[in-house]
Amino acid sequence: MIVRNCAGGLVFAGDKVLLIRNDKHEWSFPKGVCKTGDRLVDIAKARVLIETGVDAEVVAPCGKTSYEFYSASRGKPVHNNISWFVMTCPSEECTPNVSEGISEAGFFTVEEAMENVTYSQDKSLLMVAFQKMREHG
Repeated sequence: MIVRNCAGGLVFAGDKVLLIRNDKHEWSFPKGVCKTGDRLVDIAKARVLIETGVDAEVVAPCGKTSYEFYSASRGKPVHNNISWFVMTCPSEECTPNVSEGISEAGFFTVEEAMENVTYSQDKSLLMVAFQKMREHG
């Protein structure tokens, strides 16, 4: 099994959160794989920028999730450990990076995001992030 460390961001512009839709039609949050020596927070910021064009600032850590899938191209299972960060940005401007497999990107109310997000653990993560944003003020 391949084990990878990843990092991602839940980006808020006011009371809306950034979602991406990948080429499998799954709605989630920007994230990516960390290489040895990379700082998780730097990868989270970089992936948000690469996948959506949003230059976000980190507010707080937001916990971790993990999942496994079978990689047909590698011929073995992959386990992703993702460290998440709550982030903010000044506007709702974003551009999906199609070359990175992002078919759509946009800011949604928390209620809309809860309806759109594909995986239940991402819904839980969103509620934690929303609470942290409220505490941050």
